[in-house]
Amino acid sequence: MDNPGALVEQAVERSLLLIETWPAWDGKPLTSDDGRTYTPHKAVRRIADHIVDHLAEIEALLAGVPTQPDEWHASALTSAADLAPFTVEDVQEAEQRLRRLGRTFALRYAAVDPVEWDKDRGENRTLRETAEHLAESEWYAEQVGDLRTAGR
Repeated sequence: MDNPGALVEQAVERSLLLIETWPAWDGKPLTSDDGRTYTPHKAVRRIADHIVDHLAEIEALLAGVPTQPDEWHASALTSAADLAPFTVEDVQEAEQRLRRLGRTFALRYAAVDPVEWDKDRGENRTLRETAEHLAESEWYAEQVGDLRTAGR
């Protein structure tokens, strides 16, 4: 049985293919289909925060303690930092940050008995379902897209 945490690493790599194009960003925030505003920095922040949030959830579930309540501003917040220019150095920082988070997620799954992956967690998702959910994290990167092809 394959480690479902690897799905998170794969989502990170798909996101990074888009992120590497973002130094071409023209500084204008983009709007998703649901009306939320995205910029390169915000998309990276959301991917990282999403992984951190679920990694903390999994640690709590495995420790048998309550999960921490979700009080993120998440996509509702576009901070001044989110509006900063996105440079080649920012791409490099995103690569380091996101790859480490994705790998940590996969390693955490590898460190537990695979029986834990599908164990009923009550109101929470199973660990496998959480990894599958996080495999969709590249949605944030897609809101900025491939800026080589956008003519930005």
